[in-house]
Amino acid sequence: MRYPDPLLHLVSHLQKLPGIGRKTAEKFAFHLLDWESKDLESLSNAITATKERLIKCAICNGLHDKKSCPFCNIEDRKGSSLCIVSSPKHVYAIESTHLFEGVYHVLSKLISPMENRYVEEKELQSIIDRIKQNQIQEVIIALDATLEGDATSLYLRQHLKNLPIQISRLAHGLPIGGSLEYVDEETLHLALRGRVQL
Repeated sequence: MRYPDPLLHLVSHLQKLPGIGRKTAEKFAFHLLDWESKDLESLSNAITATKERLIKCAICNGLHDKKSCPFCNIEDRKGSSLCIVSSPKHVYAIESTHLFEGVYHVLSKLISPMENRYVEEKELQSIIDRIKQNQIQEVIIALDATLEGDATSLYLRQHLKNLPIQISRLAHGLPIGGSLEYVDEETLHLALRGRVQL
């Protein structure tokens, strides 16, 4: 017998979350059915408030809830280094190491020829403009150790290599095929310290 339509609808929405398959979505859906109405309403309000309150920075593409982006304010940061990441959550992962004090750029997408995804010329130009305007001396490419991350790193290196900057990438020790969000602070700290010049 098939699940009632409202339950199927909930399961289909939960499956849209990364890493959540049908069985896990069903497990979550049944678990949520045990919650009290006030807790469900609180969860719903938290999701809505997060979506409404977070601001995507027009300069770095990071997420914040302040009047000005805490990751772009040159007075508060050491602006001679630019760290390029693939997700706003990677900014927070690197910040948790307390090692990097420069500014960030969150790419809108990684290169994936199979999915016909490429870094847009406009985004590449905005990175180059930031490097020149802010007198960036080092670019740290902090992308996942995946095929897409490697392809994007190579692409960025090719397009930035003629600028008078040092280009480096996080050291190995990061799991191949793994995402930065799952790396513990100590491993990420060591990868930042041991970054290699490209």
